[in-house]
Amino acid sequence: MKIEPNRRQFLAQTSAATAAAVCAAGAFPAIAAAGGADAVAAASPLPPSSAPSAARASSPKGPIPRVGGSSLKVALNAYSFSKMLNDFNRGRGQGISLLDLLDFCAKNNFDGLDPTGYFFPGYPEVPDDAYVNDFKRRAFELGVGISGTGVRNNFVLSDQTARAAEVAHVMRWIDVASKLGAPVLRVFSGLDVPTGHTAHQAREWVVECLTSVVQRGAERGVVIVLQNHHDFVKTAEDVLMLRRLVPSDWFGLNVDIGSLRMGDPYAEIAKLAPYAYTWQLKERLYRRNEEEKTDVSAIVRIIRDAGYRGYVPIETLGPGDAREKVRRFVDEVRAAMA
Repeated sequence: MKIEPNRRQFLAQTSAATAAAVCAAGAFPAIAAAGGADAVAAASPLPPSSAPSAARASSPKGPIPRVGGSSLKVALNAYSFSKMLNDFNRGRGQGISLLDLLDFCAKNNFDGLDPTGYFFPGYPEVPDDAYVNDFKRRAFELGVGISGTGVRNNFVLSDQTARAAEVAHVMRWIDVASKLGAPVLRVFSGLDVPTGHTAHQAREWVVECLTSVVQRGAERGVVIVLQNHHDFVKTAEDVLMLRRLVPSDWFGLNVDIGSLRMGDPYAEIAKLAPYAYTWQLKERLYRRNEEEKTDVSAIVRIIRDAGYRGYVPIETLGPGDAREKVRRFVDEVRAAMA
């Protein structure tokens, strides 16, 4: 039986494909030789004068300022239906489309859906405006909010041309997120440090790339959220260091509770909660690299104690009927929030 690749495999595959698709001759602005002025605009860091004042002037050093107390809405992350969505897009038997997934969300009273970018037909190419508009209209008709979207990327690449390709890829999907009305776009830091390089060098690459895409996000009205994924960033402090190094209100965190595996997961999650723009709430998490069932009530307490207001997307993983797994988990989450 063919096994669906996990996100780390997705990242590696897509990074190679994207780098091959974009040719650059040096620094990010040097992509002109491959695509002219449009390519430069897509892959180059925006000059400070062209970025919105919020992106230039804000320097968040503390938690996100929130008022009104915690208020939570339950959303579904499309990755829960990864196999079925890929089956549909690749024409390999019965599957489910993103539009069908909107219907599932409505029937099961989800407040929102995160239609992850790599389940749009043709990914990594961007969908045409007609598809985006149809999806947006159908979500509105069903009363299902679009909680965000996300892409696959890898900024931990030693080759500058390859990093520029990754930046260009993310920027194209920022434009899609803006058209879709998605408030956030999830990105990754990247995979492990390449042989012959240091973590310090890799962090500089990630910060350079994040700074570029965050500026574009600010221009388009889309917050860029970093998803910790037990890759280059493994601990809460790793994540918070990047947040400090990219000081913009248009850069925040997507707290993936299943990817803080080095110590006490609840302590790590609590460190990130005050800085969270969105979440990925999973059935299982890890304590010192040992898997265990999530104490959903404890996670909800952490989220509420941080004063978080907004969507809490859930994500189920592994074998089994995706519909039934999602229904069971969302019932558990709703009970914890009651």
